[in-house]
Amino acid sequence: MSTRRPFAAVAVLGGLLVSLGAVPAAAEPHKQKTIELRVATYNLSLNRASAGELEADLSSPGDQQARTVAEVIQRTNPDIILLNEFDYVPNQRAADLFRDNYLSIGQGGADPVDYPYAFVAPSNTGIPSGFDLNNDGSIGGGDDAFGFGAFDGQYGMAILSKYPIAAEKVRTFQNFLWKDMPGALLPDDPATAEPADWFSPDELEVMRLSSKSHWDVPVQVGKKTVHVLASHPTPPTFDGPEDRNGQRNHDEIRFWADYVTPGKSKYIIDDAGKKRGLRPSQPFVIVGDQNADPFDGDSVDVAIDQLLDHKRIVDPLPASEGAVEASALQGGANASHQGDPRHDTADFADTAPGNLRADYVLPSRKLRVLDSGVFWPTQADPLSRLTGVFPFPSSDHRLVWVDVRVRA
Repeated sequence: MSTRRPFAAVAVLGGLLVSLGAVPAAAEPHKQKTIELRVATYNLSLNRASAGELEADLSSPGDQQARTVAEVIQRTNPDIILLNEFDYVPNQRAADLFRDNYLSIGQGGADPVDYPYAFVAPSNTGIPSGFDLNNDGSIGGGDDAFGFGAFDGQYGMAILSKYPIAAEKVRTFQNFLWKDMPGALLPDDPATAEPADWFSPDELEVMRLSSKSHWDVPVQVGKKTVHVLASHPTPPTFDGPEDRNGQRNHDEIRFWADYVTPGKSKYIIDDAGKKRGLRPSQPFVIVGDQNADPFDGDSVDVAIDQLLDHKRIVDPLPASEGAVEASALQGGANASHQGDPRHDTADFADTAPGNLRADYVLPSRKLRVLDSGVFWPTQADPLSRLTGVFPFPSSDHRLVWVDVRVRA
C-alpha cells in the first residue's frame, strides 16, 4: 500500500459537525496540493429477510457478521466506501447504527474508523410495480417489484465518507424509465412475433431502469469535487429465455457509460428533473457490484466492457493472491474460466458460475491511480478468518479498493 497522508480530523462545535482537516506540511512554492484518496466498494451482504431486521441487528454491537464486515472495512481503511446489499432504512438509522456500534469500535484488534458523512436514499428493490413483470400469471412478490426484493429497500445501498458530501448537489436516478434510454435492450417475449414485447405498453410506462438506484454523490476533497457514481445492477440471471435481467444489467451499466460521455447523456433526467450527465472537466469514480465479469459468467454482450473500454475511465485491475488460491482449490467452473483469477472479487458456487470479477472501482482519467487491491487473503494469512469459505463469515463478495491522487 502507498504511504498516505493523515486523515482529516473532525470536531463538534456548537452541535455542528466540522471538518478540521489534517495539519498540512509546509507547501513547496508554486506546487499544487494533492490528496491521496482511497475509494472502495463492498457488497457486504448486510441484507436481512424482513423489514426492520437489519436495524434491530445493528442496534447493539453483538452481531457477528456486522462485526466481521466492519473489521474488513477497518483493515482496509477507505476514505469513501459504497456499501452494497445494505438494506435501506429511512433517516440513515441503519447507517448510523453501523457507524456507532461497529465501525467506531475496534474489531478483532483493528483500529476504529470514523465516517462523519453518509448518504442513504431509497432503493427500487421490493417496491411493488402493480404489474406481472415476470409474466407468471400473478401479481405480487419480489419478482414483480421494480427491483427484486421481499420488502421495500432490501439489498439497498449506502455511502460512507471521511470527506464532506455535498448533499444538496446529489443526483439520484431511481425513477428513470428503462424505455427512455435510446436503443434500450428491452426484453423480447420469444413466444410472439413482435419484438421487445416482454413488457406491455402499460408496464413500459412505469418500468424503471435501476434495479436499486443510480446515484451521483459529489464529495468535497480539498477544493476539488469528486463525483462518486454508485449503483448495483441486477444479476444477469434468475429469468428465462427473454433474458430480461441480463439485458437490464447491460443497460444499468450502460447508464454510467453514457452519463460520463457528454454527447450521449442528453436523454438522462434525474429525479429532480435536471437533464444530462457530467462535464468532461468533472472527475469521478464509478463504484459498485456491477454483477458482470469481462470474460466469464452470464452477462450480455460483455456488458462491463462499456466501462472498462471507455476512453474517460481507467481500469486499475485490482488483484489478490487469495482469489488465485481459491480458484485453484475450488475447481469446478473455475477451471474453465477465461479470465485471470487474480482479479476475481466474488466467491460464487463452484458448479456455476464459479468465482467472478463483479465489483469495481473505476476512476476517471482526471484522477491518477496510485495503487489498488482486493481484500482476499490467502488461507495462510490470519486475516483469512474474515473472508473464509462457504458459509462465509462476512460475504461472498470481497472489498475492492483503489488509491487515487486528487489535485486539490
